[in-house]
Amino acid sequence: MKLPSWTALLGRQAALLRSAGSALGTRYRPPPGDGQWLMGLVMAADGPRRYYLFRPAGVRFGERLPLLVMLHGCHQDARTFAASTRMNRIAARERFLVLYPEQTRLAHAQGCWHWFDTQGGRAQAESAWILRAIDQVRLLYSADPSRTAIAGLSAGASMAALLATQHPQRFRAVVMHSGVPPGLAPTAATALRAMRGQRIMAPLPPGEHRWPPLLALHGEADGIVSPRNAAAAVQRWADAAGATPGPPQPQRRGQRHPFTVTHYRCGRELVATLALIHDLGHAWSGGAARQRFGEPRGPDASRLAWRFIARQMAAPR
Repeated sequence: MKLPSWTALLGRQAALLRSAGSALGTRYRPPPGDGQWLMGLVMAADGPRRYYLFRPAGVRFGERLPLLVMLHGCHQDARTFAASTRMNRIAARERFLVLYPEQTRLAHAQGCWHWFDTQGGRAQAESAWILRAIDQVRLLYSADPSRTAIAGLSAGASMAALLATQHPQRFRAVVMHSGVPPGLAPTAATALRAMRGQRIMAPLPPGEHRWPPLLALHGEADGIVSPRNAAAAVQRWADAAGATPGPPQPQRRGQRHPFTVTHYRCGRELVATLALIHDLGHAWSGGAARQRFGEPRGPDASRLAWRFIARQMAAPR
């Protein structure tokens, strides 16, 4: 007899619980980086969710480290995203924690975050358990609550931006790599048009919102998520803060793809930075060649992201 769908759902959730029954604090062989690769479990409204944490080697008792939350894109998971970005190597050197929440294939068949489903509530539900994971890591591993940032790729970038605008007091900076700005797609039906850059938002009244500073990275040859979305994101931040752009600054790192950087400021305060990378498709710039959605010929997005984040964490609030 065929089981009802809700029974199958409970069975799959039970299997996940069994596989992760002693997961919290369990050590696993990490992607590259000198430290511990820890697996944890947090409860969401509809069942358990898994996350991974990179903890640098040699953390002293009572030492409070910054925390960077990294949200993977579609067709990725925590391990492949960590391997692609190689963020753990930077974390080991610069001494910060990296939290990788992981979407389940039960929640989305391609492992995408529901950044677009604000009308149906799934975006808010996923935001809630990601915040619970952050709180759990702060409690268990003494992460500094005043130095937390969030970043992501593609669907993860869109979810990161949504979290930063919904809970701005929780984050010191946000990094979007190839994502869609919040507010463009309230439903699944509008998500594809938003990804193509075919949806427009009305500008916000200046000074209405105070969001964490934004770094938006995007490939100009991206055929999955239009680079118009990166420009729309920084413009959204600029409108909210009453910021204006400075002159575009062409840059290049050795033989890697050149890129153009534009800073948006309100007075002396940095509000947003746009980095458009020439010849880059839909991939993490500077990412590992063997990993899906990694492009080693681009400038190192992980280094650019942490440099941006570290400056915001060092700045007075």
